[in-house]
Formats: sequence, C-alpha cells, structure tokens
Amino acid sequence: MRTLIKNAVVVLPDETARTSVLVDGNRIAMIDPAVTAQADEVVEAEGLHLIPGVVDDQVHFREPGLTHKEDFAHATRACAKGGITTFLEMPNTKPEVITQERLEEKLALAAGKCLVNYGFYIGATTTNIDELRTATRTPGIKIFIGSSTGNLLVDDQEALERIFAETTLPICSHCEDESTIRSNREAIGKFTSVADHSRLRDHAAALVATKRATNLAMRHKHHFHVLHVSTAAELPVIEAARDYVTCEVCPHHLFFNVNDYERLGSLVQMNPSIKNPEDNAGLLQALAEGKIDVIATDHAPHTLEEKKKPYPQSPSGLPAVENSLALMLNEVSRGRFTLEQIVAWMCTNPARVWNVRNKGVIREGFDADLVLVDLNKTATVLNEQQETKCRWSPWHGTELTGWAVRTWVMGREVYRDGVIDGKVRGHEALFGD
Repeated sequence: MRTLIKNAVVVLPDETARTSVLVDGNRIAMIDPAVTAQADEVVEAEGLHLIPGVVDDQVHFREPGLTHKEDFAHATRACAKGGITTFLEMPNTKPEVITQERLEEKLALAAGKCLVNYGFYIGATTTNIDELRTATRTPGIKIFIGSSTGNLLVDDQEALERIFAETTLPICSHCEDESTIRSNREAIGKFTSVADHSRLRDHAAALVATKRATNLAMRHKHHFHVLHVSTAAELPVIEAARDYVTCEVCPHHLFFNVNDYERLGSLVQMNPSIKNPEDNAGLLQALAEGKIDVIATDHAPHTLEEKKKPYPQSPSGLPAVENSLALMLNEVSRGRFTLEQIVAWMCTNPARVWNVRNKGVIREGFDADLVLVDLNKTATVLNEQQETKCRWSPWHGTELTGWAVRTWVMGREVYRDGVIDGKVRGHEALFGD
C-alpha cells in the first residue's frame, strides 16, 4: 500500500516546509517525491500540517487486572484519535510487571488488542535486582520512590543504590518522598477536603525525592528520567544533573493548580499533586527555555464513581491521551509555543530518551507513524465523546483550537475525522533483545 500525502506543511527534523510525503508499506519512502510518483491513495492535505506520531512515555492502561477502568482496546482507540502512535506503559497492573515472564505475558496480551505501537517498563522492587539486570524487550526500569501499590514502593536506600549501580537499562521514577508524605499526614491530622491532597503531597515531597534520585544517577553515571515534574523547585536540581538526567511534564501540571480543586474536586487529584499557579508558570517557562525534554500524559483513569468518593477514599489519576496533543496545539494557536516545539517535546524527544528506533521524526526510511493536524479546527472536549473506557475528562467543556484529523500507524490509517478503524492492529513490540 502506497499513500501520498500531498501539499501538507511538514515538520521535518531541520525545517518546516510545504511538501509531500510518500509512504510505502510501513515506512516513509520519500519526502518531496516527483510529481509522477504513483500511489494507491492520494491524501490532499492543503492547509494542514503533518507531524510525526506522538510518543507518550507514561501511561497506565490498566490491563490486566483493572479493566473496569481502562483496557488496551479503549485506550489505544483514544490514542489514535489523539494522535498518539506509540505508548510506553507503567508496570503497576495486576499482576505487576516485575519479571521477564510477566513482561512477555504483557507483550503477548497487547499484541492482539492495540491499535498503536507499544512498550512496557519493568517495575523495580526491593528484591528483584536479578530480573532488572537481565531484562530485555523493555524500554527501561520504573521505580516508585513514594507510595504505590503492591510491592512496587522502593524507599530503601540500599536497594536504590543496587538498582542504579548494577543495572544498565534507563531508569525512570515517580519522585515523591514517602517519609515526607508520612510526616505531612501526621501534621495534617484529619482530612477535610480533597485540597488537602496538595498539602499531603507537597513541594517538599517532590523535591526531596528528585534530589535523592538525581544524586543516585550522578554518582552511578546512570541515565535517569524524572517523570511528571510538578514543581518549579525541582528544575534547578534537574539542571545540575543534566549529564545523566532527563525530565518530563504532564498537561495537568501545566494547566491545573490548587485553585481548581473548588471547581473540579477529585477529578484533578493526582500523584504528584497539582501545585500552585507559580508552579504552572515556572514549568511553562522551563519548557520555553528548553529545560524540560518531554511532555507525557500519565494517563491514569478511574471510573467517575470511584473518583467521586470522599477524599481520601478517592483515587489519584486522570485520563489524558485523547486530548494531550490538542491541549498543546491550543497553546500554539495562542502564540505561546511553536508547532516545532510541540513536535520536539511530544514526538522527537521521547523517542530519543527511550531509544524508540525509527520514530519521532519524519525522515526517509523511518516508520510511517504520522498525524495530520488542523491548527484552525476548534472543538470542545466533551465527556460523551471520549474514547477512553472511563468516558470522562477533566477538560470537559474546554474549547481547544488545533486537533489531529488523521492518524497513521506504520503506514496504516487508524483514525480519520472522528472515525476509528478498530480492526487495525499496532506493530510488533518496539524493543528487541
């Protein structure tokens, strides 16, 4: 199957130009092909922009074990609609992905259900160092330095030292210090509202854990990625460790803050918690200054029934894959960022950070993971239109300008103007032996 995408404004690695792209099978065959180039399908893209498929390096798709909240089928439909062509999922499912055997089971499960490309982290525990040393077919190791489920909390310094010293895979971490959270819980006493969540998981909890993890990375000369930076205070710590440390931010930490609890309640309850308006401003400024590498979602859905339980029974997490690209394209329409910056943060950089081969840029010979976006399309996020299984969004009612209108995964169209081809499967797993 040869597809010719004609006359788009194409974001290329070194320039943005009005040109055409020829796809042959699952690869980008030619950029600016001859006018005589033959194709089975010609897509007229005048007035649209063509970008690489988004690589979301932090999601929780809940399968297996928690599929009443989300599953691969629904989540990857949401990805296709949102322009995400590759996801990397965290290990805190049931059972947890903490051995090579469980990782292989997860890969086999995904193979028959996903519309987009996939990869799965292996989770660290205090006792699975042998598994972490020899793990294959994974982008890296995930450590929870802070509260988590099951066996995945790693708060013991000796265990952390061994993980950083004795493994070779890249490491990423949820950075919230458990001892700080415990102290805050004692100081708060009785919780009175969901707003207490940001007092429980405060700036200090994030900062202490980020300092601890980046120190480990520097001493052991080990590539480390700070997930979902939530405070401006963490940024100088990360900058000081740039030889070995990369980082990311999520839309909810860019656009929500403690003032939104009154309006949205537990819908914006997250770990790490949302912080202050000053942190929003600091994180947005850091993006503009090139101090943050990646924008990811931390897509972590729960049912509305679960989310509406009184705090602290309400769980942390929110869905975002469907709307993350549109949220950032809206910032392009507002003049805050350029499309090229969005492509760097959401496509090129995550592929580079996690060594996702042949993805993240539009280049001849690379995988044909492509998204046509309409920077002038304005639409409102509505719960009833969400593809995610939980069927809600904290951005419900928000009008955004700039949306994905067509998505290809490995050269195969999975989304076009509101229609998702649910029969198309994603490519083979991304990481070999």
